[in-house]
Amino acid sequence: MSENVILVDTNDKEVGIMEKMEAHKKGLLHRCFSIFVFNSKKELLIQKRAAGKYHCGGLWTNTVCSHPRSGEDINQAVHRRLQEEMGFDCELKEVTSFIYKSKFDNGLTENEYDHVFVGEYDQEPVINKEEADEFKWIGIDELKKDINSSPDNYTPWFKIIISQHWRKISAILNSIS
Repeated sequence: MSENVILVDTNDKEVGIMEKMEAHKKGLLHRCFSIFVFNSKKELLIQKRAAGKYHCGGLWTNTVCSHPRSGEDINQAVHRRLQEEMGFDCELKEVTSFIYKSKFDNGLTENEYDHVFVGEYDQEPVINKEEADEFKWIGIDELKKDINSSPDNYTPWFKIIISQHWRKISAILNSIS
């Protein structure tokens, strides 16, 4: 089954629909989301993307990253994908959005309008092995240190969010339990 993505302009206004791989081959701007789930110890749940993913396989990234379906509200999409990839759902709050573009060696380009969501959950996930090979909870100081020493182990969007948008995430994180 082929998946579609929602093409958007730089104001996140929908301008069309395109098959996901075609949009990534052409490098067209499309809507996506990144979910950051923390436990009550303020550790972040990160996943190692499945080795067989179409790009960034085997790299560590935020809890979930994906695209809403055509006609699907982004708030519905984040809960659907959190359940599909990590086997749980929790309350999520959107904290920021940004545009990034990253070209990969396989000829694909991520050109995304990324909506960043934050939530809290205190149990272990049940990961979907088609999406993620591993998961771990990690403190932010340890994570930042590892990103600095081994940046090639992490996805481009994850590094951007941690380096440029952490303050907004941290503000929300400090307001939950």
